[in-house]
Amino acid sequence: MPLDEPPQVVAAGVGVHGTASLLDVFRLPDLWQLHLYRYAAELTVDGVAHAVRPGHVSLVPPGAVVRYQYRGRSEHLYVHLGLPGTGAPSTVPVVQDAGALTPVLSELLLRAIATAARSPRRADAEVWSALWRVADLAEPAGGAARPHASVASAMAYIESHLAGHLTVPDVARAARVSHNHLIRLFRAETGATVVAYIRRRRMERARHLLRESTMPIPAVAAAIGIEDLQAFNKACRRELGASPRAVRAGA
Repeated sequence: MPLDEPPQVVAAGVGVHGTASLLDVFRLPDLWQLHLYRYAAELTVDGVAHAVRPGHVSLVPPGAVVRYQYRGRSEHLYVHLGLPGTGAPSTVPVVQDAGALTPVLSELLLRAIATAARSPRRADAEVWSALWRVADLAEPAGGAARPHASVASAMAYIESHLAGHLTVPDVARAARVSHNHLIRLFRAETGATVVAYIRRRRMERARHLLRESTMPIPAVAAAIGIEDLQAFNKACRRELGASPRAVRAGA
């Protein structure tokens, strides 16, 4: 599945099946099918059986023969889309359990459904974001281990709170693990401490703002959670190797 360019959403909606018949067999010759399920059923794609359950997501390539065996009234969110076929492909299983990502995918697809008729390009963008998240569910290529869910949650919390007061206990609570367990997980996953990661991400954001924006230096410091200018100056010299003014000048 190539994702370097946005998809083109051809149709999106809420599908209701299993009322007139408990069996559907069909194919879309030229379009991908993205489904987020709210029911349990048996799905067969080109002869390979998959059990789908609420919170599962499927991505079926063009031309595949699809067979659904329903258990009664069955409702899912669906998108039929075209992909440009350019860029490096991502390998994604036909069916995956979205788990904790289910509400996020549901919101993205519902927004795509709501805007598809009046704003097709926005629907494309919503589905593109959903596809990237579906790709992230898959195991990384080469057999690499998937990042621990608690570490991923911790990183996401850190990214959205860089401008505030961040402590390791705060991050641990957001990741739903103990303080000590987060420290062990973080070091195992990243080779660094949580505090070191926070410091690095703050200074990477500071460097970006200093070089790419005209924000005053005090505003840059505040944007990364450092209100004391002297402390910010020291942090820049320690982490970036130059004063804030020198970093802004291109040092």
